[in-house]
Amino acid sequence: MRIGELAALTGCTPKALRLYEAHGLLGTVARQGSYRHYGPEDVQRVQWIRQALALGFRLAALQPLRTMDTPAGAAAVLALLQTRRRAIADELQRLQAADTALAALALELSTCETATECPAPDQLGIRRSA
Repeated sequence: MRIGELAALTGCTPKALRLYEAHGLLGTVARQGSYRHYGPEDVQRVQWIRQALALGFRLAALQPLRTMDTPAGAAAVLALLQTRRRAIADELQRLQAADTALAALALELSTCETATECPAPDQLGIRRSA
């Protein structure tokens, strides 16, 4: 299939497919003259790439996808996923702490009738950023 067909099947643009190829994520793409020709395995690989991008990966981090059809490559992809999950868990913790602080601040401020009755920001634990 040609690039337009692959783009239609995967929901991405030919420009994106060329970018994936430039990063080496599609392996060696067969050519007939100046036309690229893709196989069914490329559909699956593009779907993997698009799913990884939707999950927050950067294109440059997806190099392990190049060899995911080998045992070592599959292990590298698994390690990449585990690293991303740890980063997300850390971010969730940070966001939960921020939400807890915001809830406490909202509760404190909800008791104020006027600005002069409210505690100063430093009394609420709010630090000014530089």
